[in-house]
Amino acid sequence: MEHVLIDGDPDRAPLVFLHGGLGCVAAWGRFPAALAAATGRRALVYSRLGNGGSGRLPSPRTARYVHEHAWSELPELLDLLDIREPVLVGHSDGGSAALLYASVRPVEAVVVMGPHLYFEEENRIGIEAAKASYAAGPLARRLALVHDDPASVFEGWSAVWLSEEFRGWSIEQDLKVSAPVLMIQGDRDEYGSLAQLDALERAVGGPVRRLVPEGCDHYPYLVCPGLVIDTVTDFLATGARGAAALGGAL
Repeated sequence: MEHVLIDGDPDRAPLVFLHGGLGCVAAWGRFPAALAAATGRRALVYSRLGNGGSGRLPSPRTARYVHEHAWSELPELLDLLDIREPVLVGHSDGGSAALLYASVRPVEAVVVMGPHLYFEEENRIGIEAAKASYAAGPLARRLALVHDDPASVFEGWSAVWLSEEFRGWSIEQDLKVSAPVLMIQGDRDEYGSLAQLDALERAVGGPVRRLVPEGCDHYPYLVCPGLVIDTVTDFLATGARGAAALGGAL
């Protein structure tokens, strides 16, 4: 599996980055290294099987692919690398996987950006728009820069999310998270509404903080990395005390 390890303080819980459906190691850009430096922590950045340079999937993804990654593939990877009680930093369905992992294994904290708790109409609208962009060329060209097989990545992701089976998808009933959670979502996220954060706040049992950057889309770590890094750094330093609701302007 394609992965990068970033050095940091061995006495602190490492950061583990979980990318979204169209993501991979390269798609994170400089964000993981910058967050690791700001927090002084080690970090693991990896590409899921089928994405980036991690090779092709042996079979198409199913509607259970997020659960399978969180409860089978990720534990196997972290055990192999002897990573215990990490800070999970997840984007999009990687955020969903982070929450599922934290429901069955100990973590120090969870940071999620644009997480999906359940399927909603905004998901379908956003993915249909992505299909149009892919067919027209711009999105296909961007994916070709970071994936060995961009067509397989895009088609596998969009086919699952637009399938009839996925209309009833939800992780709400599976969440048993007691660790502190920082949830981040742009107020212009094209793949989900802020109701996803409301659902997350109801579902978790530990302290929760919320950041909604103004004018930001589904990729806050690219649009406003400084704001995200400062917020995550403060969150980890304070242990999410106060369960604050934060706003942010670009």
